[in-house]
Amino acid sequence: MLDSTIKVKAKKTLTIEADAVRNLSSHIDDEFEMAVKAILACKGRIILTGMGKSGHIGRKIAATLASTGTPAFFMHPGEAFHGDLGMVTAEDIVMALSHSGESTEVINILPIIKRIGASIIALCGKKNSSLGENADYYVDVSIKREACPLGLAPTASTTATLAMGDAIAMALLSVRNFTAKDFAVFHPGGALGRRLLLTVENVMHSGDDNPIIGKDKTAKEALFLMTDKGLGATSVINESGKFIGLITDGDIRRGLSHGIEFLNESVEHLMTSQPLTITRNKMAAEALSIMEKHKPRPITVLPVIDKDNNPVGIVHLTDLLRQGVV
Repeated sequence: MLDSTIKVKAKKTLTIEADAVRNLSSHIDDEFEMAVKAILACKGRIILTGMGKSGHIGRKIAATLASTGTPAFFMHPGEAFHGDLGMVTAEDIVMALSHSGESTEVINILPIIKRIGASIIALCGKKNSSLGENADYYVDVSIKREACPLGLAPTASTTATLAMGDAIAMALLSVRNFTAKDFAVFHPGGALGRRLLLTVENVMHSGDDNPIIGKDKTAKEALFLMTDKGLGATSVINESGKFIGLITDGDIRRGLSHGIEFLNESVEHLMTSQPLTITRNKMAAEALSIMEKHKPRPITVLPVIDKDNNPVGIVHLTDLLRQGVV
């Protein structure tokens, strides 16, 4: 009986919250559009404020806005009433969150915000509330009911507000043509930043660490070079120093199966002509994609060439993985 109750209540909660978010589509109206346009025109910052659970949602919305190209931060309404309103300027927009529209701490700071000259966007469930009536822009986040069976704990209302915050952020992102590279600028740490910001030049082996061998050299000399550089491959060049192919330790192992005299053959006869290559300005993630998608099996090295077909480096799969490019 207990197990059944747990599952039933959990599923009912998710259904109620999913319905609350689904119904928000009908709230994307002219007022929503005006609020977004006001943010686009804002010369200052977007300041989120809210009390209790709404405050937690406000912090997340502020973080989402900031990471997608809209300068934003959270201001606690209680602290605002005791000095933090000094953060607000006339060029800012204060986005106030309160489902009831009557949160005392939020309502108390509205007159000061008005006096400063900042605009107010209300994310609220009741337009005829104190917050709704005193806001310059109203975004409707009303719901039919909370998921809490007591009707007390903010559940569906906070979920709906969070989703509406995401809708605002994504609308802004799209209108601003915010790109993956822009996003990475605000996420330089962690795997996401590494994946989006690292270029081939950042991870390739170049200079003395870049194995290069002439086409007339022997397989034995190529093997020694590969062993010295530790990359399991070497680029092959012609008399003019231009890239013409790649030879790997796998090529040499396969050749040795036919006899040791193979080591005296010239590299030109053993190399792979016209192998896959990449340029230094490409994203490291693209290099990884090329390696992984190679048929019939993935490859572990990728020569780097410049516009004049000079071999300027080589990328190894382990270097990409070590840098967190996944």
